[in-house]
Amino acid sequence: MKLQLILFFILFLNIDLFAHEPIEPLPKNVQVDARKAALGKKLFFDTMLSRDNTISCATCHNLREGGDDNLRFSFGIHGQEGTINSPTVYNAVFNFRQFWDGRAVDLQDQAGGPIENPVEMGFTFKELIKRLQKSSYKKEFDAIYKDGITKANITDAIAEYEKTLITPNAPFDRYLRGDKTAITQEQKEGYELFKAKGCVSCHHGINVGGNLYNKFGIFEDSNSSNLGRYNVTHKDRDKHYFKVPSLRNIAQTAPYFHDGRTYDLDAAVYTMAKYQLGRKITPQEVAKIVAFLHSLNGELPKDIEP
Repeated sequence: MKLQLILFFILFLNIDLFAHEPIEPLPKNVQVDARKAALGKKLFFDTMLSRDNTISCATCHNLREGGDDNLRFSFGIHGQEGTINSPTVYNAVFNFRQFWDGRAVDLQDQAGGPIENPVEMGFTFKELIKRLQKSSYKKEFDAIYKDGITKANITDAIAEYEKTLITPNAPFDRYLRGDKTAITQEQKEGYELFKAKGCVSCHHGINVGGNLYNKFGIFEDSNSSNLGRYNVTHKDRDKHYFKVPSLRNIAQTAPYFHDGRTYDLDAAVYTMAKYQLGRKITPQEVAKIVAFLHSLNGELPKDIEP
């Protein structure tokens, strides 16, 4: 009788069984300015944004390869190699800060960084604006922005396009919305382990991460040479602190961590259990957590080619 009453309240009063889960489903769409986003898409794929016309945003953020480039470190103009792993651009709009060290407050702030980075695109906005003024972009910018081509408008358009790069309707999202058959029993057990082991203390919310900083190597020295957040604040307490990455589409974004130290997702889970959580974990438990992580693969946006 009690079970029947519970089912009655769930079905007829529309009680959400997952309302208090630490992970929330991605929204199925976001509000954007369509004209700005279309312009931003052109810029995102255009190598004109780099000094030698060889590098575009899409070079390091391949939208068919998980929104990153699957390299340990990306390459910029003149074959120069970077020093930190390129994070995925997918679902970046839901991050509370951008870049591993959080130096950019939002997508627009982030968009200007690679253009002026001497290792990446190696340009200046002053020179880029002159180049774009001589192209078909002048007419397009003038039609959308009253002041035409400016640094603020270039980065605004790119950011508006990047807002569209979300991957909703992952199996786990459907599960959270009430479809109990959307994920396997192994994935359900993996999610319970994900919570029980403490992974969810950092990887929670809409983006399953991306909403706080944490130290890389809490329980053991992680052998990281990058000082992370310290490079921005210059405060000793921030050494080796990084923005916690989103785990959405994680199965498609190897290699892992800010230094790309492993391409193996099982190894990444084991590393986190050891260095971050100080917890023992069995190979069987790792396999179940990895199975759960695969359920975070969402649907790619339509028409992602330029």
